[in-house]
Amino acid sequence: MADPRIKQLKIKTGVVKRVGKEKLSYMKEADQQKAKIEKMIEEGKDIHDVRKMREVLQETLMMIPDCHRRLLVASGELSIMLETEADLNTDGECEEFSAAEAQLKEADEHLKVDQPVTKDKDVKTSTNGRDSPEEKKST
Repeated sequence: MADPRIKQLKIKTGVVKRVGKEKLSYMKEADQQKAKIEKMIEEGKDIHDVRKMREVLQETLMMIPDCHRRLLVASGELSIMLETEADLNTDGECEEFSAAEAQLKEADEHLKVDQPVTKDKDVKTSTNGRDSPEEKKST
């Protein structure tokens, strides 16, 4: 029967891979939403629609730090497992071990990607419930 440590290694590798993809997906989605909000403002769309899109953007931006934190935890756990279970890769031919190392390198790249701040500077958000000057110009 297969070593249960290899199964755990596969699981932890999968978690790191999934959370890394999730973080990049949220960042891409936030960029798309910013562009859509800017386009809505330029086209003079209804202010309520623009505000709702800003709320959606803020929810997306709040998910990025959470994914970043989860990626830090998952990559840390995988790194520790690779260190403690190094005997699994004594002959250097354990595919799961190699895949885990490669995923850790990829996770390091995901962690280096800058996180946007939760309050977007590019898209003006009204803090007092009134229209920002940019919104008034477009209406």
